[in-house]
Amino acid sequence: MNSPNAVETEDLRKTFLLGKVEVPALRGVDISIQTGEFVAIVGPSGSGKSTLFHVIGGLTPPTSGRVCVAGLDLASLSDAGRTSLRKKTVGFVFQKFNLLPNLTARDNIAVARYIAGARGPLTKDFEELLRQLSIGQRLDHKPNALSGGEQQRVAIARAIVNQPAILLADEPTGNLDSENSQAVLQILRDLNQRLGQTILMITHNPEAAAFAHRIIRMRDGRVE
Repeated sequence: MNSPNAVETEDLRKTFLLGKVEVPALRGVDISIQTGEFVAIVGPSGSGKSTLFHVIGGLTPPTSGRVCVAGLDLASLSDAGRTSLRKKTVGFVFQKFNLLPNLTARDNIAVARYIAGARGPLTKDFEELLRQLSIGQRLDHKPNALSGGEQQRVAIARAIVNQPAILLADEPTGNLDSENSQAVLQILRDLNQRLGQTILMITHNPEAAAFAHRIIRMRDGRVE
């Protein structure tokens, strides 16, 4: 599969073993996401959407089928190759923020740059983005001194500091109130519109899904 799309899967399957019992999570998923699209994947708990997220992000291997990200077949990459893809091409935003508690917001963002091999000061464009994220005055605070909305904004800044072409967001508003949810979703929409980032968002919230260009619905490990 050699695709110009940002993300493409072909007969993607994932089965987990619980003891001796095989539990299928993905049952032949075929999706195509064009470069620059903002796509929401929705479905009830157990539909396979989070498993799909982890397989596309190279965080867990599929049982069978193929997944192509940014033109690269993940099965053809070594562990180092998949790690490099996550460092430079794919950014992740999670529901639980996953900030390092002993570091300031600034240092949480800097860690992502360091891991990707970036050095030197932040660009003016990124400094402007920090102001738009409304965390410019909070960068010297540790996570426990930040609100949930501020922590999620820091997590978004960390995810995009290396300017990844693709942003994967797993329930990015799941731990936020309605006001902060709307703010975070507007940030994602702006990133898509102004920077052209491809965004794939997993959500159970129809109001969040409405921010996307297109909605993919899953049930029982399949695309409906």
